[in-house]
Parts: sequence; structure tokens; C-alpha cells
Amino acid sequence: MADKDAAKGVRPSVYGFGIGVSDLERSNAFYTELLGMKRVMDFSLSHMDEIVLLYPDGGSSLVLMHWTDGSTRDYANNPVKIVVRLEDPKAVADKIRAAGYLIIREPEPAPEVGGFIVGFAKDPDGYLVELLDANQS
Repeated sequence: MADKDAAKGVRPSVYGFGIGVSDLERSNAFYTELLGMKRVMDFSLSHMDEIVLLYPDGGSSLVLMHWTDGSTRDYANNPVKIVVRLEDPKAVADKIRAAGYLIIREPEPAPEVGGFIVGFAKDPDGYLVELLDANQS
């Protein structure tokens, strides 16, 4: 597979990742309205519905997944961290707070990581969202 991809000029990367959510539209609103992602695709499979989100300038996609097969799922507070780079993490944290979601750590310089601005919030299902300053590398 790697040789075939290399011949096409495809570099290995994380193309996307998925998280289980209890309410697709609520989670879609969180990631699009508060974090600036765009809804690019929807899938309705026999066992789940999915919404694919992507930042306008690209990067890895985030797939919101909701099982519709009647199986029991634990969507709350899973040990997952979603890391996003933002133009203004402080303004985004204010929007998240105003929308009624929890800010775990205000975006501010963190000495442990070289002074980079880092903040943390929780999404509607309790996933940890790390808010990084896109202007730092």
C-alpha cells in the first residue's frame, strides 16, 4: 500500500477521526458555530448516521457518529482529546462559555509547553477540546 501511495504522491497522514455523539445536530452546532468547522458531508448507514466536518483551509476531518441500530452507547466523558488550532482561542473560549459549555482552562500561556497559549473546553458530550493559538508554531 505504501509503495502504491508513494507512486501517486500521497503522503501518509491522519485523514480524519470520528467520535460518538449523543445528538448529531447539537454536536454539529458546537463544532461549526463555535469552532468554525464546516459541514462537508453526511452519511446515513444501516447502523449509524455521520456528519463529516472540516476546517475551510483543510486538515484532518472530524466525523460525528451517532448509532441508530438500537445499541447502547456511552457517549459521555470519553477519554479523547480533540486539538484545534484557532486564530483567537480566547475569543472562541468566550463563545463556548456564552453557549453554556464548560471551559476547563482559560487560553493562556502555559510554561510547561514553552509558553504556547493553551486552553481547554468540553464539548456537548464531554469530550476535551484543546484550544491552541494558530499563530504559534
